[in-house]
Amino acid sequence: MFNVNLQDPLSKLIIELSKLPGIGEKTATRLAYFILKQSMEDSRALSEAIIGAKTKIVLCTRCCNFTDISPCRICSSPQRDQSIVCVVERPSDVSAVEQAGAHRGTYHVLHGALSPLDGIGPEELKLRELLERLKTPAAENGAETAPIRELILATNPSVEGEATALYINRLIRPLGVRLTKLAHGLPVGGLLEYSDRQTIGKALENRMEMT
Repeated sequence: MFNVNLQDPLSKLIIELSKLPGIGEKTATRLAYFILKQSMEDSRALSEAIIGAKTKIVLCTRCCNFTDISPCRICSSPQRDQSIVCVVERPSDVSAVEQAGAHRGTYHVLHGALSPLDGIGPEELKLRELLERLKTPAAENGAETAPIRELILATNPSVEGEATALYINRLIRPLGVRLTKLAHGLPVGGLLEYSDRQTIGKALENRMEMT
């Protein structure tokens, strides 16, 4: 709890900054003083960027990712394979997969993972939207796009992520869509002696034939 005067503008700024994920009181204080040292133009640009993002960013009507246009640029790109959809938990996961440069399909963002203890069930995720995409191909310039033939389940390797992948598997399997899952194992450049047993176990389970 902050021992500050809530009427003080600096204290209010520190409190608001501390609400950001991963930002404690000390970091919030450093950020607040940094902002005060900036010019009025820089401060105004930051303020306008935040307000602009809140007022202009929406969910893509197709993949549920954050975007300023809908459908988003990935969903509407003719260079993307519309028949392959990578299912991720959060919008930030899209950026992570894109940086790898190995996926040329589209995405579907669930906005969370199943976690009954936190009150997050199937209704809180974007699963209904995913089913609608599978059953009804999207129209593009008056013509339907190719139906989805593969879902890549790219949920996180956590208890919640694994439970979400299993739930989607049971939900989608009757539709006849191919379901694949990201392999989990040793990172490139990693050493066995520094890897935990779960990682080594997954690497053994996902071993491949030598060619």
